[in-house]
Amino acid sequence: MLVIPAIDLREGRCVRLYQGRLEDETVFSDDPVAVACGWAEMGAAMLHLVDLDGAFAGAPRNLEVIQAIVGEVDIPVQVGGGIRSMETIVRLLDLGVARVILGTAAISHPDLVAEACQAFGEAIVVGIDSKYGKVAVEGWAATVEKTALELAREVRALGVTRVIYTDTRRDGTMAGPNLEKTAELAINSGLKIIASGGVATLNDIRLVADLEPLGVEGVILGKSLYTGSINLREALAVAAGTGEGGAC
Repeated sequence: MLVIPAIDLREGRCVRLYQGRLEDETVFSDDPVAVACGWAEMGAAMLHLVDLDGAFAGAPRNLEVIQAIVGEVDIPVQVGGGIRSMETIVRLLDLGVARVILGTAAISHPDLVAEACQAFGEAIVVGIDSKYGKVAVEGWAATVEKTALELAREVRALGVTRVIYTDTRRDGTMAGPNLEKTAELAINSGLKIIASGGVATLNDIRLVADLEPLGVEGVILGKSLYTGSINLREALAVAAGTGEGGAC
């Protein structure tokens, strides 16, 4: 199972938000490129970048930083946040981004999702963010009357094979992942799932890894890595089945 460090970008810095709220921001580094290189050196097989400014603005705002990270690390990078046009998708892929994550566009422009999947296959991933049972959009600032499972089934029909599932109420809280809903989505959608939100201990990693037979192929770590509650090397060992997986 993939353990994927997250780098959330805001105004060129590496930050973390609490439940996606801009007013609850913690800055962890002014040098996201150095952070990315650090995770790569510790053994990460992929990085997860989120352009927070882009998510709220509806168009990427940290392309220079993203380009610099892609140019410095030798592992695949997936990017989300404000990607709502084919032009932006192509631009990111041309920069060397391995996967482009569509979020709000999956609701507002399903035709874009279908077109992108037809053109770029598994390079297109959909981020499904759940807030009180409904799908959250526009940087989690709004919700729509659709459940995560409903959206998952819709995007699968459009050609999507992989989604990132986040329970926004868990994100940045260190309260543990929503294992029940993650498993439910994997079982009933037929999609590959990357879990996100709330992972706080090595035991959380083990519990997510237990869902791998259902189709959960990865887990994204954010605040837990930056606060030190999880050591990345230990998390990679647990995910590979060579670590003990006790609470950190």
